[in-house]
Amino acid sequence: MTQFERLTIDDIARLAKVSRTTASMVLNGYAERYRISAATVERVLQVAKEHHFTPSQSARALRSRRSNTIGLVIPDLTNSAHAALAQAMETLCRDEYGYQLVVVTSDEDPARETEGIAHLVSHQVDGMIVVPCTAEANRYQKWVKRLPLVFADRRVEDSDIPYVVTDATETVATLIGDALAQGAREVVYFGGQPELSASRDRLAGYRQALAAHGLTERDDWVFQRDYQRESGHALMEAWFASHGRYPEVLFAGSITLLEGVLAFINQAHKLGLAPGRLMTFDDHQLLDCLPLSIDAIVQDSQQLAAQSLERVIGMLEGAGKPESLLVPAHVHYRRGR
Repeated sequence: MTQFERLTIDDIARLAKVSRTTASMVLNGYAERYRISAATVERVLQVAKEHHFTPSQSARALRSRRSNTIGLVIPDLTNSAHAALAQAMETLCRDEYGYQLVVVTSDEDPARETEGIAHLVSHQVDGMIVVPCTAEANRYQKWVKRLPLVFADRRVEDSDIPYVVTDATETVATLIGDALAQGAREVVYFGGQPELSASRDRLAGYRQALAAHGLTERDDWVFQRDYQRESGHALMEAWFASHGRYPEVLFAGSITLLEGVLAFINQAHKLGLAPGRLMTFDDHQLLDCLPLSIDAIVQDSQQLAAQSLERVIGMLEGAGKPESLLVPAHVHYRRGR
């Protein structure tokens, strides 16, 4: 079994031929305050560099009560929307605030999400941003006394925890309304978990558009399961089997659901047959390469990340509880209008 060498500050002091206290003062940036000679500072730093040694972050955190880390809990890193949010947040943490982002995933599992939050708290993150996978407010409320907590991308209705989410209702209403304005009279909706705020907002936009154009929703138009790729495939397969055709217009409530829909269409008809018009929430550059023109709602991941971080950092610096925010989105029309 391989044994890994773990150098301590005592080892650095011994190699540099100084006391442990002197080595600690130098490595933690206090040399000037305690008037340690330049020669001693250079010797300690050279030894530390040669042995790739950095002071313990845990020890620093205990002294300063800050770890300079922010936790992010997201459902799934393979979801391009969540991956884009994490990437934007990591860059902003590092470049704008000097923090390190630590990411854990929940897999849309409330128990796993709670474990992830507890793990981050036990590692002394200074603040946390969560994309919640449940509507149960009590799962999150117990953490707000421990650290600043903000919801991103989704909110929890019965919680007063601040959130930064996309203004999905209005944007979905705009996109669906465009299809109805062009004469569509059948719009099928595939969505995720109905208890999640993102699902409710997107479905509300769909129904708002139907009402605005005087169209009555039919029993075989709205289906909700979860945001997994497999669900998109299963929903499309079931709808086609029961109708013997594709719908006039299909709206997929996430890019992952769309992936499943396209997988079925490719498997069954090599993309030769398809809904008359395809729409999705969230965009991806690969959609530009498909033979089907798919209109997509584009979330502003940069603003979602920036506004979430701004609220967490503000609370860390003593500001009061921030206001929640709806971030505008826009539609990428590939089909034309």
